[in-house]
Amino acid sequence: MDTTAWLVVGTVAALIMLALAVVLLVRVFRARKLLVDAGIPLRSKALVWAAVIYTVSPVDLLPDPVYLDDIGFLLVALRSLHSAAAAAGVRTGTSTRAKSPAAPGEHRPDAVG
Repeated sequence: MDTTAWLVVGTVAALIMLALAVVLLVRVFRARKLLVDAGIPLRSKALVWAAVIYTVSPVDLLPDPVYLDDIGFLLVALRSLHSAAAAAGVRTGTSTRAKSPAAPGEHRPDAVG
């Protein structure tokens, strides 16, 4: 492969990583409702904001065309926030259908017993 082909492959890979980082950053900002919830520990909230600051800061573990470290920090922050919300009993809104208790006499196929 010649130099032009490598540049194209590298540019496409960098754009894909950048798009993934932007999608995760948008998901972090959409999860901001969880950040104001009182039942979620401060540690999880601080981790989210630290990941956002790390993503937009010019200081990185890997050079900026490689967004793997940014993506990793955002994923860890989102997982931490959602697990803390689940432990606190806060609904995260990740489900596509609302979970409501079954009415008396109504049979739900996912219900146990």
